[in-house]
Amino acid sequence: MKSKLTAMALAAVVVAGTAATAIPASAASAKAGPTRCHTADLKAGFAMGDDAKPEMGQTKKQTQAYIWFTNRSKRTCTLSGFAGVDMIGAQKTDGTWSLARSSKKPVKMILEQGDTVDFSITLLPVARSTPQKEKFVPATFLVTPPNETKHFTLKWPFGGQILKQDGATHPATYLNPVGF
Repeated sequence: MKSKLTAMALAAVVVAGTAATAIPASAASAKAGPTRCHTADLKAGFAMGDDAKPEMGQTKKQTQAYIWFTNRSKRTCTLSGFAGVDMIGAQKTDGTWSLARSSKKPVKMILEQGDTVDFSITLLPVARSTPQKEKFVPATFLVTPPNETKHFTLKWPFGGQILKQDGATHPATYLNPVGF
């Protein structure tokens, strides 16, 4: 069910490992299996392949950035749900923006040692000429795996700015569950 873009992004990230396996959450709970992944079990980063980079230079449509988790532990573990993502802005007026979640339903992802899974963040870039109060300039992302309290700190590598909608009920910048 992954899009071609996500598949290409994973291909750029996964060199020696394999992609995670998705199973419906209802089927996963029917039999005992691996326990959930903890932050200490994982490493994280932005997908950097040419097809995975968000188009921050355009301002006419939404674009996607991808964050991946790789199981670096010696055990099989699962991820299910939404990561927590807080963007910290580069401007004094930006502050911290906790991203809203999409309406997509999460699936349980099984990650064997070395497996990688990602999730997408949908962004709405704006022009540099947009008034400062209407734009958010990302600098750092605090990314917390599902059901965890410890986060990864990732520097935003793509530049650009996003339409500031941190108080909106249905913002144009939001995140999808792990595996989407």
